Amino acid sequence: MLLFQPLQHRALSLATRAWVPAMVPWRSNEEGEATDAVRAWYGRFADGRPGAIVVEATGVRDVKSGPLLRIGDERFVPALAEVAAEVRRRSEGRTRLYIQLIDFLGIRRRPEKAAWVRRFWKPAARHRERLCAAEGGEAWLELDEVALRERALLLPHARFLSALDAREVEELEMGWRERVVDTHLPHIADLPRVLPPLFAAAARRARDAGFDGVELHCAHAYTLASFLSRTNDRADGYGGTNEARARLPLEVLRAVRAAVGEDFVVGARILGEECIAGGSTIDDAKDHALRLARAGLDFLSISRGGKFEDARQPKVGEAAYPYTGPSGHACMPTIKSHGDPRGANLHLSRAIRATLRGAGLATPVVGAGGIDSSALAERALAEGACDIVGAARQSLADPDWWWKIEHSREHEVRRCSYTNYCEGLDQRHKQVTCRLWDRDHRAHDADGALLLSHDGKRRLLAPPWRPR
Repeated sequence: MLLFQPLQHRALSLATRAWVPAMVPWRSNEEGEATDAVRAWYGRFADGRPGAIVVEATGVRDVKSGPLLRIGDERFVPALAEVAAEVRRRSEGRTRLYIQLIDFLGIRRRPEKAAWVRRFWKPAARHRERLCAAEGGEAWLELDEVALRERALLLPHARFLSALDAREVEELEMGWRERVVDTHLPHIADLPRVLPPLFAAAARRARDAGFDGVELHCAHAYTLASFLSRTNDRADGYGGTNEARARLPLEVLRAVRAAVGEDFVVGARILGEECIAGGSTIDDAKDHALRLARAGLDFLSISRGGKFEDARQPKVGEAAYPYTGPSGHACMPTIKSHGDPRGANLHLSRAIRATLRGAGLATPVVGAGGIDSSALAERALAEGACDIVGAARQSLADPDWWWKIEHSREHEVRRCSYTNYCEGLDQRHKQVTCRLWDRDHRAHDADGALLLSHDGKRRLLAPPWRPR
């Protein structure tokens, strides 16, 4: 089978084309450490002997970010090294382990209206003028700021919104969120100077921890992806054209390569399209892919959508989540959103791969999106949709499915049902599990234990599989 043929390109050396993409399972702690639960999570995927596993999005800054993995300081290296050793042990050295490096900008929860108006709204002359026009008369011009705020709270909500700027409406209705185009903020303007050394240091730590490579997170709603986005109109040489939008990701790539050398894998996850109004299309993705491949990437992994711009309005007290709107559904298609989500995103990896090959570039392309059978995986490889088959949700449903296919046991594979039960847990920052196995409290894990979620209701690892 093509799926189980090896692949070699530059530093990338895989025993098979089977690939487990990055998924955030919420197994870390508030310190961002690779806990025992993190190690068990990746060890369980290694049981299936895929060609590669990509560890979840891991922050390159040493800043508090909840129970998300971090690699922004040397103190994280020893525990990450234990994860790498566990994967190597459980896969008997067959599985390569990469770690996804991410940077993200600030975001806050949606505020309660009265609190926002009284604490965060900054009434200005333009607001008073709009309120006068909407209400009639000039009383708003004479009120002091405290009185103005209190009177504004008495207005019908729609009328109050009409007095606000677009960003203010978003801040009230969705929660405050930074963008890479907010160059009036010094730390946003300074991102091109700050990020390359941060990513380079993180990649060096990954190498020290025993990983086989890194994946630069240039997809979805995060910083590097936002620089690549067609919505990036920065006027400082880092936005406005595709060449300028790709400038910072390329500078990050060069800094990382200088830090780790040519014999360490450096790849990237990018979007085939953003799926938002005015966002990047497949033509933009082709252009970015060419630039990144020519700069020496070892692989390109293709995703889709997952943006804040069309996210569903969060409840008061919760933060916007970029996988809840149409672009999020495109990223992780379900039975409900697509009817049949199998292979839904492979057209993007196919188009990008064809562009690379047409330019004489052999950079391997990882395709993904609802791949859950050997037939679909083989067809994707044979028809040039990808060089490597990525399967996240199916691997979560059955971490052993790669091994079962390779050993003619595909009839025993537990198939993903594409309800995004797992993604729903992720939205709520709960430990991610699969509906197909998380209530099975009968089968103990490899070490004889049974790890349960914080509420004690769900098992944290897929049950062990014992060939019959």
